[in-house]
Amino acid sequence: MTTGMRGDPADLMARIGRHWGWVLAFGIITLLIGIAALVWPDRTLVVVAVLFGSQLIVMGIFRFAAAFAAEDVTGGTRVLYALLGVLSLIIGLYAVRHVLVTLLALALLLGIFWIVSGAVELFTAVSQREMPNRGWNAVMGIISVLAGIVLLVYPGISLVVLAVVVSVWLLIFGIMQISLAFRIRSLTTVTR
Repeated sequence: MTTGMRGDPADLMARIGRHWGWVLAFGIITLLIGIAALVWPDRTLVVVAVLFGSQLIVMGIFRFAAAFAAEDVTGGTRVLYALLGVLSLIIGLYAVRHVLVTLLALALLLGIFWIVSGAVELFTAVSQREMPNRGWNAVMGIISVLAGIVLLVYPGISLVVLAVVVSVWLLIFGIMQISLAFRIRSLTTVTR
């Protein structure tokens, strides 16, 4: 007895089509988040900083608890877990309390990451002659390095621009998901 999905495309579309509302809901929520981020880019950045700090606080609590709850670790590992938990908790509380400093630190880290990532991509494109799309990889590496430099030189302005770009991307992605939901719905009515 085989219990699996049939390979019939019409059956597959019918099953997916019954859930087109979830795709539509996801698209609408994404679109609304994009609109909110576009209308309030400064507040969006504050939310990102607070979420980052909150995540560090939660991670600190879990690390600290893991220091005492873990059964198969040595005393030295317990101490390291506890120290890491306390450090994460302190940094998280500081990040939530000093949002602008957190945003500046995130901008600097992102700028450094883009520069290093772009340099690696550029080096790879230059050094590997057999690489497909080598030219595009080199161009993307150069763009990444330049974007990182701009982010390091103008972190405040760059973060607002980044928030606007992400919000526009969310708007486009939300519209695409809404369109996909209606296409799935129309395909299921055709296959019935």
